[in-house]
Amino acid sequence: MSDYVRWFESLHLSDLALVGGKNASLGELFNTLKKAHVRVPNGFAITAQAYRDALTKAGAWDELHHLFDHLDITDVTALSVAARKARKVVYDATGGAALRDQIIAAYRRLQRQYGNEVRLAVRSSATAEDLPTASFAGQHESYLHVRGDEDLIEACRRCFASIFTDRAIVYRAQNGFDQFKVYLSVGVMKMVRSDERASGVIFTLDTESGFRDVVFVTASYGLGESIVQGQVDPDEFYVHKPTFKAGHRAVLRRSLGAKQTRLVHAKGRDGLTEEKVMERDRERFCITDAEVLELAGDAIAIEAHYSKVNGRATPMDIEWAKDADDGRLYILQARPETVASRKVADGFETYILKGSGKTLATGKAVGEKIASGKVRVIRGQADLARFKPGEVLVAPATSPDWEPVMKTAAAIVTDRGGRTCHAAIVARELGVPAIVGTGDATAKLADGVKVTISCADGETGTVYDGIVPFEVENIDRSRLPRTRTQIMVNLAHPDLAFRTGMLPSAGVGLARMEFIISNLIGLHPMAAVHPDRVPKARDRAAIDRMADGYGSPREFFVSRLAEGVGTIAAAFWPRPVIVRLSDFKTNEYAQLLGGAAFEPKEENPMLGFRGAARYAHPAYADGFALECEALLRVRRDVGLTNLKIMVPFCRRVEEAKGVIEAMAKHGLKRGEDGLELYVMCEVPNNVMRIDAFAELFDGFSIGSNDLTQLTLGVDRDSETVAFDFDERDPGVLEMMRLAVEGAHRNRRHVGICGEAPATYPEIAAFLARIGIESISVNPSSLPRTIEAVAEAERKLAAA
Repeated sequence: MSDYVRWFESLHLSDLALVGGKNASLGELFNTLKKAHVRVPNGFAITAQAYRDALTKAGAWDELHHLFDHLDITDVTALSVAARKARKVVYDATGGAALRDQIIAAYRRLQRQYGNEVRLAVRSSATAEDLPTASFAGQHESYLHVRGDEDLIEACRRCFASIFTDRAIVYRAQNGFDQFKVYLSVGVMKMVRSDERASGVIFTLDTESGFRDVVFVTASYGLGESIVQGQVDPDEFYVHKPTFKAGHRAVLRRSLGAKQTRLVHAKGRDGLTEEKVMERDRERFCITDAEVLELAGDAIAIEAHYSKVNGRATPMDIEWAKDADDGRLYILQARPETVASRKVADGFETYILKGSGKTLATGKAVGEKIASGKVRVIRGQADLARFKPGEVLVAPATSPDWEPVMKTAAAIVTDRGGRTCHAAIVARELGVPAIVGTGDATAKLADGVKVTISCADGETGTVYDGIVPFEVENIDRSRLPRTRTQIMVNLAHPDLAFRTGMLPSAGVGLARMEFIISNLIGLHPMAAVHPDRVPKARDRAAIDRMADGYGSPREFFVSRLAEGVGTIAAAFWPRPVIVRLSDFKTNEYAQLLGGAAFEPKEENPMLGFRGAARYAHPAYADGFALECEALLRVRRDVGLTNLKIMVPFCRRVEEAKGVIEAMAKHGLKRGEDGLELYVMCEVPNNVMRIDAFAELFDGFSIGSNDLTQLTLGVDRDSETVAFDFDERDPGVLEMMRLAVEGAHRNRRHVGICGEAPATYPEIAAFLARIGIESISVNPSSLPRTIEAVAEAERKLAAA
């Protein structure tokens, strides 16, 4: 009699044909990553040979060929009938006594190790599963909390039979796999009791952009199926790989998920049940930072091992769970990630909205595309027959059984789910834009309504009313010329950082801190320090709600700002990222929550209490301390020392000295740990006294907007005199020339961070001729700026 049981301790990746991708991977993890302290529950695999022999002995192959040889998989009814009959064939064939005896004997060994009451997870593992080109994720069945001989045998037989689920049949056909050359193994392992703790999914890259330098961890209460099925919006965390490997232990970014429900074992009866999560638990992260970092370490070790085995970089998709019995974290599965990692490295595609519309719903963006179509609300399996190709599928959540229909959708929108739920995974694999976790899309979107789905603006996806025009630009980076002048990007939103970081730029010439504060925080810095000074009770209550989970409004502000700035610095590591200290004007600061109580009313805020004048002033010094603390965390705790700091609108040398002194007091001392300080060159006095400013700063960045405004005496916000605002004016160009000349004279870096070089190619050419070292423009302007500068450099060389 053949030996149909193989323990994890005897399995490796090379055994894929014997026990399928999932079990081979578990064996590899169990055997080779113990030294890296990666925990995997013990267990065994029932081999694919058991499946083949059982079907052969039962004479089942002819019947299966009869069912599938001429099946049209687009005929949903015929597919369902054939699949149901095939599952019965396999179920009946795999109930033999010899196989049963071997399974029970292996079960006894697990009981000796973990106790007679040990619960089991019974999971399918196909021989064409977890490949670099096809994951087979969610195609077959798994059974949890299995206990007792009969329940174990039943679960194994149902697992074997799930090789012919409707979705698995379609998936194989669409991916070019022979229905009769993919076999099933079954894995049986100790059940990790995460239903009373937490579980989730880890990717060793950013799932939306394909950015490779982060570990992305999702987590929610209960069993992990809730996340995969899109029933909950999980907590999300990012850890930066390069600095983690260098010894820094800090979470780069975190996002609190709604975690509405959790999937748990049904007490007193078999099966699983969904229960609501209490409000106080929803308002806190379900795992600690220390646990996030442990999981990140496991993920990095797993990726490194698989990359070594495969001989190439292998981003991973990993399942994890926290055990209620011992409180430890366990890895349950690891497989190559198959979608984001296949993005073409030599080119990039940019989607840009060219209009606007009323916002109907928002959620988490999946992918970076835009699509339009008519809404079709699908609430269950019975509604699928009404769906027409090209429509926008709107549902509470999606199911693996829906995949044949999802493939024909223009876009997908769900009420529930995070970026690792079923809808998100399938949408990425299909290249379809999706917005998940909207909360109320099925209530707000009606059948037949035309909408535009935009996932092109970062983490937040938007459903717009009507057909909004958009453009798609395809750029082959290999065809972009190289330039002597560094071409950098301006960036305001951390949500766009990973995608933008993959563009062929020299770094970030301007990261606008005030945009991070308004978009990610929304709270005035002084109100974070002194909430008691905010006069309105309603505003004070809103500040208290913001601080939930952070301990204080101050910690909320600092943490969120550090995460926003850190995300941008991580996305471009080790290229330089120049972050500009907050440069709101007083009327803009006043719009932040609690801000009106701390800001003066000015007749001309453009020339008022802004920039460097604020930072050491008693009216803002406490708020500036928060900015400094956030930047210090990014450099010291996360280790992102590529971050440089720039002081805006610095009118006088004495003012600069006061700001530098204040920064040093808060731990940001020029030269310490390589810290470089820059100053905006945007006030004519910066140009006139550039030698004196050069003694205090490491570099200059020309702000073309304000320098033009103050050189010409034109209010750039006034429509009446807007025609006189022109960066091409000879006086403005002379100011730029003097700034570049002065910086060179003092051996200081000099760049420009306005859009003038992108708007006017002649300015880009002028700057290249006078030897400016860097030009920083918006990401969408990057290709044409590179072309313009390259042409100017060619002409200069030929002259």
